Amino acid sequence: MSIATGDTRVDAAMATVVERIQPVWPLDALVATNPFPGLTEGPFVEAARERQRVLGKPTFMSRQWYRRQYQRGRFTDADLAEATVLEGGPGVEELKAALVRDAERVPPQLLYAHLLDERYRPGHSRAVVEQISGFCAARYDRGQALWRMPWFGDGLYAAWRAYTRIDQTPRVMELPPVAPILDSLPADPREAVEEAVQRLGIPEAILEDFFWLALTDVGGWAAYLRGLQWQARRYDEDRDDPAELLAIRLAWEVILVESCDRPARVAQWRQALACGPRILEAGVEADLVIDRVLQHAAELGWQRRVVGELASAPATASDDEGPAYQAVFCIDVRSEVFRRALEQVDSGARTVGFAGFFGMPVCFRRLGDTADREHLPVLLPARRRVLETAGDPGDTRALYQRRKRRLGLAKAWKAFKLSSASCFSFVETAGLAYAPRLITDSLGWTRPVPDSEHAGLDEASAARLAPDPDAGLEEGNGIPPEERVELAASFLEATGLGTETAPLVLLVGHASSTVNNPHRAGLDCGACGGQTGEESVRLAATLLNDPAVRAGLAERGTVLPEGTRFLPALHDTTTDEVTLLDPRHLPPERRAERDRVEAALEQAAERARLERYPTLEPPTDAAARPDPEMVRLAARRRAHDWARIRPEWGLTGNAAFIAAPRWRTAGRDLEGRAFLHDYDWHRDPEERVLQLIMTAPLMVAAWINLQYYGSTVDPGSLGAGNKVLHNVVGGCVGVLEGNGGDLRVGLARQSLHDGTEWVHEPLRLSAFIEAPAESLDRVLAGADDIRGLVEHGWLHLFRIREDGGVDRRRPTGGWEAGPLSAVGAAA
Repeated sequence: MSIATGDTRVDAAMATVVERIQPVWPLDALVATNPFPGLTEGPFVEAARERQRVLGKPTFMSRQWYRRQYQRGRFTDADLAEATVLEGGPGVEELKAALVRDAERVPPQLLYAHLLDERYRPGHSRAVVEQISGFCAARYDRGQALWRMPWFGDGLYAAWRAYTRIDQTPRVMELPPVAPILDSLPADPREAVEEAVQRLGIPEAILEDFFWLALTDVGGWAAYLRGLQWQARRYDEDRDDPAELLAIRLAWEVILVESCDRPARVAQWRQALACGPRILEAGVEADLVIDRVLQHAAELGWQRRVVGELASAPATASDDEGPAYQAVFCIDVRSEVFRRALEQVDSGARTVGFAGFFGMPVCFRRLGDTADREHLPVLLPARRRVLETAGDPGDTRALYQRRKRRLGLAKAWKAFKLSSASCFSFVETAGLAYAPRLITDSLGWTRPVPDSEHAGLDEASAARLAPDPDAGLEEGNGIPPEERVELAASFLEATGLGTETAPLVLLVGHASSTVNNPHRAGLDCGACGGQTGEESVRLAATLLNDPAVRAGLAERGTVLPEGTRFLPALHDTTTDEVTLLDPRHLPPERRAERDRVEAALEQAAERARLERYPTLEPPTDAAARPDPEMVRLAARRRAHDWARIRPEWGLTGNAAFIAAPRWRTAGRDLEGRAFLHDYDWHRDPEERVLQLIMTAPLMVAAWINLQYYGSTVDPGSLGAGNKVLHNVVGGCVGVLEGNGGDLRVGLARQSLHDGTEWVHEPLRLSAFIEAPAESLDRVLAGADDIRGLVEHGWLHLFRIREDGGVDRRRPTGGWEAGPLSAVGAAA
């Protein structure tokens, strides 16, 4: 069926396809995002089928990977049998036989550019991607380019048309002049899409498929533009950049088809297009059935281990007297190892898990910056802007002027070094002067790339600055006093600290310390929008220690002990060192408490480093115990080595989310693979905290899990490739792999693979929540997003019973005992 002018099916198909593109953020605010948006609204197995049918992309691992997992005992025959019951599929013996042969992959050929690559003119599709990518890199440059692209127009599509009229790419591709074809296309991008559909003869039956494949062909830039659109919509704005990119890609198809000098080829392509990838071949469909059962079996093997750890926990909470101090950590899986170590070295320590932005939904404006940095989950809009000051207005002005002067000089010096007039003479005259710096950079004594957080400030000046909730209140900045009490109350309720508070409470944010790493922000706190947790914990401590805030809390019925102090700290996930910040919050007479905490933190850091060390730097003698001092120095080298491709593993291995009282998981070895959120349903009669956990932290954890999953099962299109070959684009827009091609998104191979095998096990997230079944069902009923993930198989949901047993939420609703193999193993 042909598409007529003004047909609304074109708009509907465009909207559907744009929603399937994952949003990604710039490098300086990199956070994990769901690589399967749009598809998660339907069943997981259907998404796998559609990705294979239309894109020819895998959603499962190779059979070789499943075979190795089975041989290592990561899942068993019992898991295969249970997966068969749950998924429906072949028997255990047939599944085991399938492990020795790889599944069939049949990529479709819908785009004419791809057909030219395969049969006639290799390189055409790459040339198209290169042209679009180069244009977008210049269009969205954020300060990297010394020579800026002329302004070709306001809209992306209009600017591309003007740019392509003078671009030499068509000539390199040996195409005739393209200006007549460009002039024949409508100037409006939506009308251009409709015109392209008509001229290409795309059947209505495969309209969505064709649009999806076309936009995925430049999927990296589509994802970046989708991120811009996502951010605009959070603040009730909108931008249509992804749809304009689709218009550009379809315009290229029109150019290639109408420039072709062999009409017979075009006719053959259109005939194949009319058939389209309507259904999968029978062999491919059978392979998908086997793959989904093997995938579920691998997940059951992991769930069995988690249930075993939960079953070994004490039946009830300990009646010991209260802790000497509490430490609130981000739920990030890297914190699980450190929390366990801290509680082992100091029996007076009790840790708490909470989202790493510590309930501070704000953006920060650093002194001297011209833009805000959002320190909150990307699901939430910032409610307030908090400025950074030195406290005293005079000191703040002096530091501001000093930083702006230094940044200006640094920018001018860089422009001089790289300008076309001086770059060669500069190297000739000053090149040898950089030899000492090259040596110190290589030894890790200096940084090859300045620290963006404190650029333009020396260490002493940076230490004088802090987020100031009082700064700029009259201009609409800062946090009004009445809102401070609300933020503090929400934090205390969600963490449970309002009912049980130790004399000293550490608020521990986290950050990574790596150099020469474009994806550094991806190792920082995702709950803080890809920033460090430093500003969040300092602001939270300031509010919670404020006498006026405490008085407001008391009026609401939450009375904190007079001697309780909140102390901010920062956990470096690369070195596992924890630094106490703002000691002014703790009176000098309580120095003994601080000494105890610092000693325990150092001992815990030593344990955590020893646990992580073998996976990062395997020892030559496996039987020898690594020396703690050697391990500490190795961690620091990784943090300061500009050539290190694996400074840390980040959230590799993440596979579980547990919301329960800490005593339920204390001392349990969860392998650094679990997001741990404290929750006691007995203290949440109105289920407000449960709803918050399931709609925010759990959703973010699911995004993180799916990003790691996608980058592993389909590294070609959902991963960032080889980080050794990365080149930064646009200052902080993203990276290319090599000197061209599409923008690469997702995780680099070195973040998931150790050079020999995959370190990350791509398993769908298993969420364990201790709460009554009725409470969980009520929250699910009112939370469409998380309910969809559960009911469509993107997330496994379990409830922990009071007796420590585990029930599984069926996708169709209701609860049953499970995992069955885990119950059998525990028994």
